[in-house]
Amino acid sequence: MTTRPKLAGQTAKHRNQTPTPDAIAQMLRIDHAGEYGAVAIYKGQQAVFGRGKHTRDLAAQIKEMEDEEQKHLDAFDALLIERDVRPTALAPIWNLAGYGLGVVTALMGEKAAHACTEAVETVIEQHYAEQVEQTKDVDPALSATFAEFREDELHHRDIAVEGGAKEAPGYSVLSRVITAGCHLAIKVTGRI
Repeated sequence: MTTRPKLAGQTAKHRNQTPTPDAIAQMLRIDHAGEYGAVAIYKGQQAVFGRGKHTRDLAAQIKEMEDEEQKHLDAFDALLIERDVRPTALAPIWNLAGYGLGVVTALMGEKAAHACTEAVETVIEQHYAEQVEQTKDVDPALSATFAEFREDELHHRDIAVEGGAKEAPGYSVLSRVITAGCHLAIKVTGRI
């Protein structure tokens, strides 16, 4: 009986295994869904911040991050087609959940929105870092894509930290809940 390499929460032993084509397809499915959710989060935040005079600069900053996430999503759209990988059936749920998370955290205030971004981008950049390592020898072009997108996620995380993410009311709880949600989404998306 063979087992496929774990992607989320994997052990060091599994990280050093060469990923199978099925594991790479799973990576692409998860990453596509993650970028889809990220675009939705930023759209939700913009829906709130774009309305206020004092938050228009923040809305513009969020729009720039959304545009980068959209670039990632477009790349994964193309990769799914090119490699004949089906997207997750949960995309409509991640769209709704992402948009809702963006709206709710924006309504909680700028720092809570930044805390959301920091938590999400931290999980995603770590996820990309694992994928860079897993694919660097078997698919260098895909590994380079993961590395490029990881740098964008790190940039978004840094913007959020500089914007006061850790000063958000209830930061610790908010961050833990969002982080746990991201890990759960990764796990479920890999299977459905």
